[in-house]
Amino acid sequence: MKLNIAVLPGDGIGPEIMKQGVAALDAIAEKFNHEFHYTEALCGAHAIDAVGDPFPDDTYKACMDADAVLFAAVGDPRFDNDPTAKVRPEQGLLAMRKKLGLFANIRPVATFECLLHKSPLKDELLRGADFIVIRELTGGMYFGEKYQDNDKAYDTDIYYRHEIERILKVAFEFAQKRNRHLTVVDKANVLASSRLWRQIAKEMEPQYPDVTTDYMFIDNASMRVLTEPTFFDVIVTENTFGDILTDETSCITGSMGLQPSASLGEHTPLFEPVHGSWPQAAGKNLANPVAQILSAAMLLEHFGLTAEGALIREAVNASLDANVRTPEIQVEGGNKYGTVEVGEWIADYIRKH
Repeated sequence: MKLNIAVLPGDGIGPEIMKQGVAALDAIAEKFNHEFHYTEALCGAHAIDAVGDPFPDDTYKACMDADAVLFAAVGDPRFDNDPTAKVRPEQGLLAMRKKLGLFANIRPVATFECLLHKSPLKDELLRGADFIVIRELTGGMYFGEKYQDNDKAYDTDIYYRHEIERILKVAFEFAQKRNRHLTVVDKANVLASSRLWRQIAKEMEPQYPDVTTDYMFIDNASMRVLTEPTFFDVIVTENTFGDILTDETSCITGSMGLQPSASLGEHTPLFEPVHGSWPQAAGKNLANPVAQILSAAMLLEHFGLTAEGALIREAVNASLDANVRTPEIQVEGGNKYGTVEVGEWIADYIRKH
């Protein structure tokens, strides 16, 4: 198969982990006789520094011309610590999602047996947890009307029927392919936007009689994800709740450096780790590349390359079992491995198996 892939390393640790994601893809291409062509493009703080725009037109074109986008992370403390900044790296991320029509963020959450001890949760709570969070990505407060002065600020949490229907359709269909259990997370007891979500979900329920659908307020869901993670199969929720909930799930895997994601919608699909740019670690060979590498696996699986994706997952599991791990998940007394060493080990495994 030939694939044209837009590569957006972004900021902080982004360029370092991206190299390892591409290395895994190259190893797959070599082993399975595929052709992957890469177009690297600017985004985030680097793009602001270079052209004054966190998602410039050239990057947008590169994404639209590609079959898929492999993205790392954006963010820079120069902008985080300046509340008056008019242009921010994260605006590029939001613009990319909006322009590419990436309304559905798919975040799988699963445990690694050898890493259960790295979670702050008890082993007996974690074992067997395997669910997906589907987050609406282009609506809600992040994109609603905003205002701020010295005395008042507001963000408008606005949703339209068609936005809710299309993300719920994705969620119901994912549930049909898994264990046929969907949990709709909202705050319908307080928020009008959530009441519309629940109303539409109730209307759509009869179209999917093979799916057991339940409803949960976000505060309760935030607790249940940590106290009863095996309850869930597919969770669907709005943008802000999904952002918070999916970061919380890092407590289940043991590290945000292990969680990949896909963003799907109207145009080119995008694949990215769920963690941020971790600028404090940039250039120090500390960042865990596994989430980026697993995002590459999701990319392959999206195009039906299931054996290829499975081999990447096998390589990742083998690296963890062999204690080839970055510092935040390494066992006490284990050998020291950095971003490069972990990535090279995984790519080498792919070539040999």
